[in-house]
This record gives sequence, C-alpha cells and structure tokens, in this order.
Amino acid sequence: MLYKHLKRWALGALLFTVLLTFLRFEPWKFEAFQNTRSLKIIDVGFLPVTCHLTCPVTDYASQTSDSYRYDSQRFQDFPTMVESIRGGRLEATFMIVPLAMKLREQGVPVRIVYLGHRDGSTVMVRPDLDIADLRDLRGMTFAIPSKYSNQYLVIRRLMLEQGVEPEEINFIEMPPPDMPGALSAKAIDAYFVGEPFPASSELSGEGRILYHVKDIWPNFISCALVVHERLIEEHPDLVADLVRGIAESGEWAEENREEAARIAAPYFRQNVEVVRHVLMSPPDRVSYRMLSPTDQELQLIHDIALETGILEREVPISELLDRRFIPDDIRPLQIQ
Repeated sequence: MLYKHLKRWALGALLFTVLLTFLRFEPWKFEAFQNTRSLKIIDVGFLPVTCHLTCPVTDYASQTSDSYRYDSQRFQDFPTMVESIRGGRLEATFMIVPLAMKLREQGVPVRIVYLGHRDGSTVMVRPDLDIADLRDLRGMTFAIPSKYSNQYLVIRRLMLEQGVEPEEINFIEMPPPDMPGALSAKAIDAYFVGEPFPASSELSGEGRILYHVKDIWPNFISCALVVHERLIEEHPDLVADLVRGIAESGEWAEENREEAARIAAPYFRQNVEVVRHVLMSPPDRVSYRMLSPTDQELQLIHDIALETGILEREVPISELLDRRFIPDDIRPLQIQ
C-alpha cells in the first residue's frame, strides 16, 4: 500500500515538474509555435474524380504554406457529403451543380464560388454489347452518380433528342468508384461519370467509350466549389484564399499535367497511369481553365433541372452564385 502511494506521489511530482518547465520555457513566444497557432485550416470535401483534381493539388501545395492549410476530405458519394454539410461538419466542398441548386432550394445556405473543371466526364458501355447510341440502351441498366448530377441532365437531354422516353432506360444511382467493377461484372450495362473511372474501364478493356461529354455538351460543367454562407460571412479572407488556390491550381495543372497526375493519384487512391491517361489522352478530355461560370450556363442547368423535376421551384442564380472571390489575375500555383 505504501509503495502505491509513493508511486502516485512520484508520478504527480514528475507531471508538476514537466508543467513547470513548460511554463518557464514559454514556447508560445517562439516563431514555430506561433506559426502553428496562426495557421488557418479549412476542410474541403472532394470525390476521387478528376473534376475535383484542383482540390488535392491545392491541399498538396498548402502543406508548405505558413499561413493557411487546406485539408482535402475524400468522400465516396454525394449523399454522405451532403449530410456533412447539413450537419455543419463541412463548410466547403466540390459538388455537382444541380445538387447545390437543390440544397439551396431546400434552404441550406450554400453558394457556388467557382467551378472545378470543364468537360471530364465519359459515357462507358459494356464492350460485348452492340451499342451505338442511347436508343440501343433501351431496357438496360445505366448507372449515374446521382439523379442531381449534370451527367443525368445531359443524358436526359440527349434522350429527348434521340426519341428515348425516360422510363425506357433503368437508371440507378451508384458511387463512382463502384462503377467500373459493376460494368465488368455485367451488373450494369453503361455508366456516365467523371474521370478517372471511365479511363479505368477503358484501359482494362472492360468498358468502351460511347461519348466523351465534350462531344455532346462542349464546355460541360459538372462540379463547382460550394461554400456555406457562414464561412463566407465569418472568414471571407479564407474563402478568397481558397478560391485563388483552386484557380491557380487549375492553371498549374494545365501546364503540368503529368505532375498533376502524380500528385492527385494518391488522393484518389488510383493508379497514376489511369489519372495520367485522363489528363493526356486526349489533353482536352478535361480542362481546368475558364472556371468562372456565366449566369447563362447556370441558368441552362437550372432550367433543365426544373423540366426534369429535379428542382421543384426556381432558384435565382443571383442567390446561388457569388463571384466576389474570383481573382482577376490567375497565375500558375507555385508548387515546391
């Protein structure tokens, strides 16, 4: 019993000595400690698709910054991301544009402050099927990332042009990482999603390209950088830094595609050769320039969403889009 008391007394004395030494040392007066305390940190959500590539690139670049740090948070699907936004655990994320509109319609105060990319999505079909257009997909199963995705809106518009009724194709929602495996297993007959998952099926020979989105909707917009109004009101400087970082990351990626693939692949948990294929074959498969959306572009997406029943009422673009943080002069990011 005496030994136990002595042991506790010795441990307490040791802790007191450590605390006293810490207070005397006053580490908060030293520059390294001050930099840690002053570092601005924000979590930014993304999916492992090249539509969101500027998110991991900005994360990578910010690791050497002494003033800010952007921690990219990887999600597998949009429903989980939405719940994080609703629950207040996430205040900035890349998101499909119609879903951002839907959240705004539902009263969630989010704003689009920039785009993530242009183009960069592909329709893949099983190579053993004789499919030349959407008419050949009648009665088949077609996977999309979400019914709130621009991919779904593009297909609905193309179906209208080709005379295919909505009920003639069986659309199912599926997390993008699951699509190549489902196509290979013949659980689905086609899918439409952001790269690099189409490239994965293409390179393995387990999928065939039916359409590059750039060929059916030039300058296609899928995802945007979406920020909660609370973050805009409380930390506008942080939002401005984030938008500039994303813009400069896009400009850097355009000029350094191979290096961008090397940086992004571990974030995506994807083979670097697959990501490189997306960025290089062909080079205009996805673009990270012209990322300031026009009102007309967003209005077109909005109107199609209304026509297809994705939106139930109008969402004014003036309430959705906030251009204040888009830099006038965009130069390539400096990556060490």
